Amino acid sequence: MYSGWTKLARSRSRLTPLLAPVPRARVICHSRNVNTDAQSTRKTVVQLLNNIGSRREVQQYLSHFTSVSSQQFAVIKVGGAIISNELEKLSSGLAFLYHLGLFPVIVHGAGPQLNAQLQQAGITAEFHDGIRVTDGGTLSLARQLFLNENLKLAESLERLGVRTRPLTSGVFYAEYLDKSKYKYVGKVVKVDNRPISQAIDAGYLPILTSMAETQEGQLLNVNADIAAGELARTLKPLKIVYLNEKGGLVHGENKSIISTIDLEEEYDDLMSQWWVRHGTRLKLKEIKDLLDTLPDTTSVAIISTADLQKELFTDSGAGTLIRQGSRVTVVSDTATIKSQKLEQLLEGSSMLDKFGSASQYLEYLKETAFKLYVGSSGSTGAVIHSQNDLACIDFLSSGKTPWTVNDMENIFKLVRKDWGRFFWYSDIEDPNLPWFFEKAEGSIRLDSRVLFWCGLNSKEILSNLDNLQSYGLNKNSPLRSERCYSTVAGSANRPKTVGLIGARGYTGAELIKLIDGHPHLDLAYVSSRELVGKPLASYRKSLVTYSNLSPKDLLQIERTGSIDCWITALPNGVSGPFVNAIDEAALDGGKSSIVDLSADYRFDDNWVYGLPELQNRVQLKSARRIANPGCYATAAQVGIFPLRDYISGLPMVFGVSGYSGAGTKPSPKNDLGVLENNMIPYSLTGHIHEREISKRLGASISFTPHVASWFRGIQMTICIPLSKTFSSKELCELYQETYASDRLITVKGNEPPMVKDIANRHGIELGGFAFNSNPNRVIICVTIDNLLKGAATQCLQNVNLSLGYDEYLGIPE
Repeated sequence: MYSGWTKLARSRSRLTPLLAPVPRARVICHSRNVNTDAQSTRKTVVQLLNNIGSRREVQQYLSHFTSVSSQQFAVIKVGGAIISNELEKLSSGLAFLYHLGLFPVIVHGAGPQLNAQLQQAGITAEFHDGIRVTDGGTLSLARQLFLNENLKLAESLERLGVRTRPLTSGVFYAEYLDKSKYKYVGKVVKVDNRPISQAIDAGYLPILTSMAETQEGQLLNVNADIAAGELARTLKPLKIVYLNEKGGLVHGENKSIISTIDLEEEYDDLMSQWWVRHGTRLKLKEIKDLLDTLPDTTSVAIISTADLQKELFTDSGAGTLIRQGSRVTVVSDTATIKSQKLEQLLEGSSMLDKFGSASQYLEYLKETAFKLYVGSSGSTGAVIHSQNDLACIDFLSSGKTPWTVNDMENIFKLVRKDWGRFFWYSDIEDPNLPWFFEKAEGSIRLDSRVLFWCGLNSKEILSNLDNLQSYGLNKNSPLRSERCYSTVAGSANRPKTVGLIGARGYTGAELIKLIDGHPHLDLAYVSSRELVGKPLASYRKSLVTYSNLSPKDLLQIERTGSIDCWITALPNGVSGPFVNAIDEAALDGGKSSIVDLSADYRFDDNWVYGLPELQNRVQLKSARRIANPGCYATAAQVGIFPLRDYISGLPMVFGVSGYSGAGTKPSPKNDLGVLENNMIPYSLTGHIHEREISKRLGASISFTPHVASWFRGIQMTICIPLSKTFSSKELCELYQETYASDRLITVKGNEPPMVKDIANRHGIELGGFAFNSNPNRVIICVTIDNLLKGAATQCLQNVNLSLGYDEYLGIPE
């Protein structure tokens, strides 16, 4: 997936001041100068839009959106939370469109407001299969809430000079979905768009609730997303917009907003990804089913309220754009180019300066391996061919309609897949230059051109500049800037070397297993005072012998530059001299990273805290000093984090660990004779994990640890006082959404996870969600293997990130 253009993405902050002037430019409906006022307002708004995108973009999209009937411009679905929390932003954005002469059809829900009203009334919301069971009392309350929220939005828009027409009935007609199971819940069977057309023809913005009615006049509750989809099937708009507080769909691996999804090319692959599950999976399926019934020109956008103008009026857009898409035609022989009359694409090639004509260019292509990629519009294409072992993009030609942007995305994805390593160049005046910068991994600025590349590095480019003279490049051109390279490209180099200090313990043994199975890590040193001189039998890649490294030894090794990452798996208070030696070597150019598994650096702000699921992964990728979290601390933070904004008192964490957590040094906490039919509480106040959890969550917690007779695994029960009420279903959905993209976290729902099921597994399981409303508090159960995700597995995640590999590389499924 590719993100939006960098240059345009940085202009997002300009949206806020743009919205302020709109209320001043009111349309006086009964004035004799109404047309003059409206034209003046529209002109002002167009000028403001030019600050978001180029004049070409704004005029292009305005022309496009006004080329269809007004009701076919856009359907915008507004969630109840948007009306509650972002009413001013929403109203400003809709007013902007209205003053441009555009009439989106608004459909809104009121789910959060209804939940709150039911809880205040002491009524527990009931759901089956994700559908709200709506009895007579709930329906009556929902009807009044829908009217109130509709009026609230209408009044807010009226204050900005927008004439609105609330449509709370007469549009959606439905049958009972399953009366015995869901009661007053409807399935839309008909949409009457006449009230919408009449409102728009009279100059009013239509605002619809998702309430439907039967032919006999019985009101039925319909999910707002479903209502918006059925409305779109009838109106066939150019755009279907879902306003989303996250601002789009989040990619599960890199945590960025997915910019575009081409369903034709990407749907099957996307649905096979491990992180596409729960609500994300359902949403994608619903959108695909919807777009399959609509014209190719219709697209879906999932965006934040503030990005409405940017999505509609710029090529880069905002949030996530989902299109039906189309397949790219690939041609690899000149005869087919002639037979399919594709020569006209070559007329726009920059290579014509060299070859003189398309026919001469075709003659050249006969002598080399090439592929011509042609987009569905026929006006966008790319010729890729190999020259001196380098693949070159001779041109990327884009037409003038916005749909060729889709073509260009599809073509580029295929080029990356087919070739991997390639370059191209562009004039600095090329309007596609920001897009090229976004796609490239590196670039060289020339006098009037920019050379871009993917899958190559700057040394390869500079050493081959002689071979690029035919492309008008200058060998003496300075290297301007280079973006970071992909981890896939980096992995083709030598394996990274790791040194392990403290290998005798249980965690050290697990780390050795993981490194042994890692495709790009080699264990160079393994240090244990007790095992010095013995071969490391569990390591199969090469012969490694235990040594007893001192801090002085580390200093000497560091000066050779032979180790990429050190792992210190030592007891608390012991790592310091080893870390100091590595830091001293860093002053002389040493570049090794360190992942420390003790508690010594978890409170040091000069170190990055290594809990990838809750930490900014970009920080971890650039970190040279990483403090690996504690096992209890990891489980508790993952259990509490999604509710951190609703904590109203002191969370209580009750944890029980297997005796491996007490280490290998004999003590009552790992004595099976003492532990038999027993459980030992310890460090009941001031446990270091209590301080660690509190520091990282930014909220105090109470933690009481215990040790039991099983070997590995932690069972944890967390009680959190809350300022907000939740149903068990809402809690489960909140946790599923928070961790949907984290491969090592599983949300089980209302079923409590069991410690016996997590032993020898690399993740965390959450479940047993239970809410008590008097007082408001939630119970959550968490399990984790203290030696794996609580230590070794998490360490490998951090090692991978710090060395530029995929976070989960080498971690078994």
